[in-house]
Amino acid sequence: MRLEKLLATTFWVVLLLIAPSVNGFAEGIVAGVTPFRDHWSAAEINVLSSLRLSQLPATPPDPSNAVEGSPAAIDLGRKIFNDTRFSKNQAVSCASCHDAQKQFQDGLPVGRGVGTGSRRTMPIVGSSHSPWLFWDGRKDSLWAQALGPLEDAAEHGGNRTRYAHLIQTHYRPAYEGVFGKMPALPTAPLDASPTGTLSEKAAWQAMDSGTKQNVNRVFANLGKAIAAFEKTLTHGDTRFDRYVEGIVGRTLQTQGLLTQQEVSGLRVFIGKGQCVTCHSGPLFTDQSFHNTGVPPRDTNKPDQGRSAAIAKVQSDEFNCLGAFSDAKASQCLELRFLPTDDRLLAGAFKTPSLRDVALRPPYMHAGQFSSIKDAIAHYVRAPAASIGQTELTDGGSRHSERKPIRLSEHEANALASFLGTLSSAVIEVAKK
Repeated sequence: MRLEKLLATTFWVVLLLIAPSVNGFAEGIVAGVTPFRDHWSAAEINVLSSLRLSQLPATPPDPSNAVEGSPAAIDLGRKIFNDTRFSKNQAVSCASCHDAQKQFQDGLPVGRGVGTGSRRTMPIVGSSHSPWLFWDGRKDSLWAQALGPLEDAAEHGGNRTRYAHLIQTHYRPAYEGVFGKMPALPTAPLDASPTGTLSEKAAWQAMDSGTKQNVNRVFANLGKAIAAFEKTLTHGDTRFDRYVEGIVGRTLQTQGLLTQQEVSGLRVFIGKGQCVTCHSGPLFTDQSFHNTGVPPRDTNKPDQGRSAAIAKVQSDEFNCLGAFSDAKASQCLELRFLPTDDRLLAGAFKTPSLRDVALRPPYMHAGQFSSIKDAIAHYVRAPAASIGQTELTDGGSRHSERKPIRLSEHEANALASFLGTLSSAVIEVAKK
């Protein structure tokens, strides 16, 4: 009897000594529960924790848009967002390219409105967390961004005087409920804009300054209403988020939310693949601009990206420092201290969020890659060049940040599988 007790005691002592208690195995034996399947170090858990959607801070207020939280402005913006009358051919709305059924994008290599654009339609969900909008950051607020496509010849193709009249004719009570009494508008011309066709520009020049100011004010407010609606759109949580919440909270029931291949891909993402260097934080983006050697669609006309956008955002009459902004100059820090070293920004484009990435191919700023695996292969094929050197693979010599990342076929496939765990439904958060 004494020998049996001794053997039993020895067995449990040895088992507890060899069990990897850091991963919950020993605790599992004592508590009678299953141990954790996936082993993450404390440093890895810190990185994973920072990527959870629950860690996304509240959307920062935009001081340049005083009505962004107004339910009436949101309702007005939602209606305008879906109204095809706000286009030259009466067939294109904001929702045409930002389709709610497609994660608020269009699934095309380049945007297509009344004409065909030169860049991919960016999803707008979560974009209010960024200080710069569009692939090149040529707008500094969500409302200023909303105005750009309305007058772009390839997108909506309209002009601001016609849009002001549309508001007056179809939305006047709703507009005045948000922005106050609508200013006097010109009876003629109906089509005028400082950025339109030759005839539209001539008509704009013929208008007096006060009328121009009134049209611009209504046009700016149109953008602010659209932005108020767009700011209510957010991501739902994903299998990845629930998995990491379980890892952080040591909830065993959630460890099976990811397959072993997806877990392997997650390890590549935060480790060997270096993806988290730029795709960081709860939105999986550093909100910055990088040149990663993505080939242009037209090698004869390489897209200069961020470097060409700096002057545009500085001179934009609808920027944070402009006459139609609701912000004080002291609140426009991003614009006032804008980095302007274009040597490093030539060919640089905004890091897109990877949330819902598997649901919205193709990829890169002009849809150059048709699948996630193609995009991953682009980085695996990187030349043996370091940051600060140039690549001659895109029709011209450009600075590139791309560095070689050597992944096996198994690792690349696992990484692609992991990215599929970032998909969720888009949620519209109601404002009261």
